[in-house]
Amino acid sequence: MKKKKWGFKKVDGGLEISNGGEGNKKWGIMLGLPYIGGSVGRYIRKRKKDLLKASASDPDGPLLRLENLVKIYDTGAIKVLGLKKINLTIGRGEFVAIMGHSGSGKSTLMNILGCLDRPTLGHYYLDGHDTASMTPDELSDIRNRKIGFVFQSFNLISRTSALKNVELPMTYARVPKAKRQQRAKELLERVGLGERLGHMPNEMSGGQRQRVAIARALANQPPLILADEPTGNLDTASSIEIMELFRELHQEGATVVVVTHEEDIAAFADRIIRFGDGQLLSDTINDHHQEEGETC
Repeated sequence: MKKKKWGFKKVDGGLEISNGGEGNKKWGIMLGLPYIGGSVGRYIRKRKKDLLKASASDPDGPLLRLENLVKIYDTGAIKVLGLKKINLTIGRGEFVAIMGHSGSGKSTLMNILGCLDRPTLGHYYLDGHDTASMTPDELSDIRNRKIGFVFQSFNLISRTSALKNVELPMTYARVPKAKRQQRAKELLERVGLGERLGHMPNEMSGGQRQRVAIARALANQPPLILADEPTGNLDTASSIEIMELFRELHQEGATVVVVTHEEDIAAFADRIIRFGDGQLLSDTINDHHQEEGETC
């Protein structure tokens, strides 16, 4: 009779170490990931990340899908309902504006769409991946690969050139130096800053800094561009230039989601979704686009 050997087997949540027997002759222990150290733990985490990267998304399916999504903030004394059973789908290549006043839930939604937070209940699928049960490391990985962020305050590194700022996401993604420098240069040229590669943020206007931020958002070719109040710190002329750039990116095939409280900024989008008191109030097609050159 062939003798069974002790072995390791990866299972959901950790590692099974057993004597290799079957039925009542099998015995061993199960180790959860937090208790596995050294090379074994690193191997399991790496394999889990590799499987996440390799899992194929449906190219014909929606890019974003929210199902019965609920967000509850527990302050200890009371529980605050931030989002109330949201069902929402955003397709690939759409240009969408999400609107709402302070306290409407739009910022909470933005944090979840950007994988900066997780829902309390329900599901959020990003490019086919259910993010609701992801670990912080997995959320960080999917953010870097799937989302390009553009913030109101630009979030550029102050003592670093425009070129180096755009290179940064590619550095985290371990793109070779020569390749990331070339792509960063091409992206800055794409947003009209080919002559400003070596300039620091404090040597540029607000509109130019936001263009650098958009170029940085495009660095890893993410399927989603997520912009949070991208014109909040800009004058009228610069705001129009930035929104026209988003429209051009959309026309080239990018999926753009802009979170704003300004009606004239939302008017650039093809679809406007309104939130209030944590609920989706309306979801409409915008037939009255902001025309090029119009004042905001």
